[in-house]
Amino acid sequence: MNERTEAFHALHRPGRPLLLPNAWDHASAAALAARGHPAIGTTSLGVAAAGGKPDAAGATRGENLDLARRLRDLPVLLTVDVEGGFSDDPAAVADYVAELAALGVVGVNLEDGRPDGSLTPPELAAAKIAAVKAAVPGLFVNARTDAWWLGVPEPLPEALDRARAYRAAGADGFFVPGAPDDLVERLAAEAGRPLNVLHRPGGPTLAVLGRLGVARVSTGSLLFRAALGAALHAADAVRADRDAALPAAPGYGWVQSLSAPDAVTRRP
Repeated sequence: MNERTEAFHALHRPGRPLLLPNAWDHASAAALAARGHPAIGTTSLGVAAAGGKPDAAGATRGENLDLARRLRDLPVLLTVDVEGGFSDDPAAVADYVAELAALGVVGVNLEDGRPDGSLTPPELAAAKIAAVKAAVPGLFVNARTDAWWLGVPEPLPEALDRARAYRAAGADGFFVPGAPDDLVERLAAEAGRPLNVLHRPGGPTLAVLGRLGVARVSTGSLLFRAALGAALHAADAVRADRDAALPAAPGYGWVQSLSAPDAVTRRP
C-alpha cells in the first residue's frame, strides 16, 4: 500500500463520514479539489451522459481510463465508479482496475447490479473483488450492492448476505445506495466494513449519518444533475429576458485557471 492509498483508507472513519463529491470531467474535479475536498469520486451517470452513452450498461470502459489520465495530476485522491467492472471475467476486471491504479487511482466502486435489472450472483461478484484485491492489494474496493436500488425482494437479508461474502473476498467498504434511513445503523453495525451511503436531499445530515456509524457519504450523480438543471434554468431565463436568479457563477478566468498547474490554489 502506497502513501496515497493509505491516505484514502484513513479517510474512512465510522462516525466521522467522508463526504465524497462525484465529478464527471476535469473541470468539475478540479473545481471540487479547489474547494478543499481531499478525495473525489466519479459519477458513472455523469461520465456516461457527458459522452453520449447510457449509464450502467458497461459502455464507458474507455471513458473512465481517459478521465483518470486527465485527472492524474490533480492533488486529490481519486476513486472511480467502474460499474460491474465491464466484464464477467474476474481476471479481466482485475486487469482493468490495475490499469486505473497505474494512473494513480486509489479506489473503485464495484457494483453487483446488472443492466437487465438483476443482481450479479454473489459468488461471481465476490470473485471479481478477490481478483482485484489480488492484483492491486492496496486499492480501496468499495463493494456496492443494488439490493435496494433495483428493488429486489427482501433486500435487507440479501444485502447482509452479500456484505459477508464481499467482506470475505477482501472488500474494503460496503456501499448500499437506496437503503432506508431506518436501516442505516444496522447496516453499519453488521457490514463489517466502512459503510458508504448515498446522500439524499432532505435526508439525514452528515452529522446524523455519522452518529449512525456511516464512514462515507457520496453525492452520486447529484452534482452532475444539478449542473444540468442550473444550465437549463439560466438558458430559460435568458430566453425569457429575465434574470437567471442563480447563485453567482464562477468567473471565466477562474474556470480557465482550473487547467493550470496551480489550479487548486485558486478559489472563485
